[in-house]
Amino acid sequence: PSTRALAAELGLGRNTIVAAYDQLVTEGYLANRQGARPVIVDLPEGPRESPREEPPLPLRSPSLRGRLLLSQPYHHGRPGHVAFHPGMPDAGSFPFGVWGRLVARRASHGGETLFGTYDVTGHPALKAAIAGYLYSARGVRCRPEQIVVTTGAQAAFDLLARLLLDPDDTVWMEEPGYYGAKAAFTVAGARILPIAVDQERGWRLDAPVFSPRLIYVTPACQHPLGITMRMEERLRLLDIAETANSWVIEDDFDGEYRFQGRPVPAIQSMDRSGRVIYVGTFAKLLFPALRLGFMVLPPELAGRIVNALSTTGQFAPLLLQAALADFITEGHMSRHLKRMRRIYAQRRQLFRDIVTERLRDEITLSPAEAGIQVVGYLRDGIDDIKVSQAAAKRAINVSPLSKYFQNTAPTQGLVLGYAACDAAQTREGVERLAAAIGEVLG
Repeated sequence: PSTRALAAELGLGRNTIVAAYDQLVTEGYLANRQGARPVIVDLPEGPRESPREEPPLPLRSPSLRGRLLLSQPYHHGRPGHVAFHPGMPDAGSFPFGVWGRLVARRASHGGETLFGTYDVTGHPALKAAIAGYLYSARGVRCRPEQIVVTTGAQAAFDLLARLLLDPDDTVWMEEPGYYGAKAAFTVAGARILPIAVDQERGWRLDAPVFSPRLIYVTPACQHPLGITMRMEERLRLLDIAETANSWVIEDDFDGEYRFQGRPVPAIQSMDRSGRVIYVGTFAKLLFPALRLGFMVLPPELAGRIVNALSTTGQFAPLLLQAALADFITEGHMSRHLKRMRRIYAQRRQLFRDIVTERLRDEITLSPAEAGIQVVGYLRDGIDDIKVSQAAAKRAINVSPLSKYFQNTAPTQGLVLGYAACDAAQTREGVERLAAAIGEVLG
């Protein structure tokens, strides 16, 4: 009908009908004709709605890379669980009052450096602060230009895997080893070859059968065993990397928390050929929700990383970067770490005492003296996956040691985080863990 006729029929103003017709023309349902009324467009039949009882057709399958990515296990803690989440720091001891004031100050006076253009490699003040901190705390020698701020260590592993690896390249990884890094390299199409690591013999760096394109290690506090790489092993590793022309990723996992002697200097400080990439995170030093980490790149790689960062979009929030720079340079971080080392040393000893007293027949604790988690080796006949499942039913989050193995027969044990638990939580957690082990043993 004409706009006048339809307006009269519906009791509406003509302008309303004209606007409705114009919208239908814009959406392609009506077509205007010169000097005549609009006509309905003959559209093709839309997709047939399937009856409810028919199962939906499967979506197109992802790419091979996508299938690899989707197949990686998701490891996470369970909210509300009492203990013993591996690698979990005590966020309750963090000075959030100080942190909040620093964030508010930067938000009020950030200017163009925070809310305008930015450097994709990170806030200059934070990179300078990290460079100074790493030199004094870990012996890392670098210029701020070699530092890239990331959204955590896992983001660094993902970017480095895409940047450095081709399909079928060989990656040497510790066995047992960190599954997050292993997942990043697997999705990149790499072949993972194990470097055997154990409590007594350390890293067995045998002559390579396949020259590695990349070697991944956690030398300061081996993940998950907690042992520290000896000097001769570090020199051997660098010699292998030099001979094979390999990159080395040094994941400084829990490098700040060593309870006998001083923290060991990083392998990066011994590198003379520019092949060690040092990766760190602030999540365990400060609080887990602070998704800020960093890479220290060799100069050759640092000068070419900008394009990769621009393409992948792995930018950490500048406001948090600026606040963290202030937190470091004003001395808050060094005071916080000093306090936490004292707290964690006390909690570690209490945890060991309680577990040894209550579970001496079921668990033997590792003697390793680094990190905010401890490996407990289960006696023969106790399945660590079944124990972790039974513990989860009791609101206890423990990680089975066997899941850190990929290529060799796994050792049965539990990776137990003690740092976030006070004395009462530790005692309660150990009692619940004992009940879980009792359930598995029947």
